[in-house]
Amino acid sequence: MKLQQATRCAILALLHMASRPDEQIATSEIAEIYSISQHHLAKVLRTLSRAGLVESIRGVGGGCSLMADPRKVSLYQIIQLFEPDWWTTAPTPNEMPTGVSSELMRVMNEIDRLSAATLQSVTLQTILNNTERRSRRHEQELARQAQG
Repeated sequence: MKLQQATRCAILALLHMASRPDEQIATSEIAEIYSISQHHLAKVLRTLSRAGLVESIRGVGGGCSLMADPRKVSLYQIIQLFEPDWWTTAPTPNEMPTGVSSELMRVMNEIDRLSAATLQSVTLQTILNNTERRSRRHEQELARQAQG
């Protein structure tokens, strides 16, 4: 799946904030960790703030924090903020309405529908939970290897 840089940036920033609830996180920290331009990140955070997902506080001790419930924010919602036309498979003006092109459009629309359904089911919390489970499995595997 190919997403715009702003969309990927938004998802990473939201996940970072979701992993540290009730904290103000400096924009510079997020930018540095994920190698994102601070200027670009600021634009992304403004969009997320307007959507009610993020709160930003300026000044010393300021930063940004997640305002939404990570269990309720889906990847679909985030992607829609930055790529509202992503799922639209529309025929191009040059397409001939043949059986083949009609079938291709049906298949492409079904792929879009399945992708959208999957992205609606994956929340920020889903990703954090999966990360934690993988980390625990990795630690258990390292402990087993150390035992011999």
